[in-house]
This record gives sequence, structure tokens and C-alpha cells, in this order.
Amino acid sequence: LRSLVGSEMCIRDRYQRRVRGSDMVRGANTKPHRLYTRGKVLGYRRSHHLQNPNQSLVKIEGVNTSKDVQYYLGKRVVWVYKGKTKDTKGSRVRSIWGRITGAHGNSGVARAKFAHNLPARALGASVRVMLYPSSI
Repeated sequence: LRSLVGSEMCIRDRYQRRVRGSDMVRGANTKPHRLYTRGKVLGYRRSHHLQNPNQSLVKIEGVNTSKDVQYYLGKRVVWVYKGKTKDTKGSRVRSIWGRITGAHGNSGVARAKFAHNLPARALGASVRVMLYPSSI
């Protein structure tokens, strides 16, 4: 029984090693990989005089044209932040989810709609653009 526990621990250490504090997972013979692409919140969609807080502008890393944005249409976006108090599960980490809805201009900026409008402290912050749902 002891040998099984020892070998089980060795297998668990070898194949399911997780990097603490990040979303990178290490497999048997693979390099760490992310399931999302980084992005930045630039601001709200706006005109000269008005802004619409229900649509946010997101610059996705490595996307430079409006044709590149087409791949990300419908993909999920999440803004992860820390609250002041712990929730019922004992965690301070919170998130607001949304979707990429279209391109904004020709320089690769995307429009996103979130379930709740992003607060002002999210402007300039990092977001995660998930690589799902897949349209391939």
C-alpha cells in the first residue's frame, strides 16, 4: 500500500505540476501554455461629447488590423480584479465577463460588451481574451 502511495505521488508531481499563482499548466513533455490572450482596456466607445460605458474598447496583444479582430468575434473576455472584502467563498478575487462584439477602426482595436459595465478603475487595466468558444 505504501509503494502505491509513493508512486502515485511521483506521478502526480510529474504530470500535474502547477505553477503557483498563474494559469500555466505543465504537462508530461509540454511547455507551459495559456488558454487566453492578453489585452488592455483602452476606454469606452465614445464620440466627441458622449461616451457609452456599455461598450468597452480592448486592444488585444498581437492584433494589428480589423481583419485580425474577426478571429476573436464572440470570444469571451474577463477582467479579473481584487475586492476589498472576502466573498462567501473566502476569496477577494472577482471578475466581470464579456464578449468581443466587433472591430473598432482599422488598427486592431476590438469592441467588447461586458455583463456589467466596467468601472472607471478598469480603464488601462489588463484583461484576458479567452480562446473559446472556438469557431474552427
